[in-house]
Amino acid sequence: MRIVLSVGGSILVPTLDQAQFREYATVITALAKEHDICVVTGGGSPAREFIDVGRAIGANEVELDQIGIEVTRLNARLLIAAIGEDAVSTPSKDYEAAGKALRCGDIVVMGGTAPGQTTDAVSALLAEYINAELLIYATNVPGVFSADPHTHPDAEAFDELRASQLITLIHDIGSTAGSSVPIDLLAAKRIQRANFETVVIDGTDPECILTAVRTGEIEGTRIISDGDDDTTPAET
Repeated sequence: MRIVLSVGGSILVPTLDQAQFREYATVITALAKEHDICVVTGGGSPAREFIDVGRAIGANEVELDQIGIEVTRLNARLLIAAIGEDAVSTPSKDYEAAGKALRCGDIVVMGGTAPGQTTDAVSALLAEYINAELLIYATNVPGVFSADPHTHPDAEAFDELRASQLITLIHDIGSTAGSSVPIDLLAAKRIQRANFETVVIDGTDPECILTAVRTGEIEGTRIISDGDDDTTPAET
């Protein structure tokens, strides 16, 4: 099975700590013995700090995106170092390079690719490009909720959503105070047209990823592609 694992920056680098990189490297290496795997790393707190400073000194939004991309690639480099020789030696900078490395049998690790795209979207596009069968979003919440469960204990948890429903939920954020979704709009639209399974799980404990892959059991949300049955007009 081909898997794309999207590791949110809030999970990988809530603080810059070697332990989380080592724990994720152990899980990724174990999965790579059973499946082909690509990993996309987010930016987390370090990216936000760099972006805040950049904005304060006058960097424009494209420049700020580029700064964030570089931080995601630094996180990718740290994860590659933790994985060791089984991983491609440098972060892939585009989907073609990632696909080529995967065909060579390496564990692929990459960060962002282009301004205007989050690593959420990169993960979905990569999954589509390599014909992945499973896309895993490891976040700091156990799935998709109607509101941020950290601040709204009564938030509704969704066991399963069609991609079109997820897109509607994301659109509703603008008018619903406290709503929170762990996947952005562009990623959701790519999932909508795709043929792979997508799950959103709590990645605080990396072992949950092994369980999800090996047993199919998750504590989180399954997102079902609308595929050919999509009734929501695709947006670009």
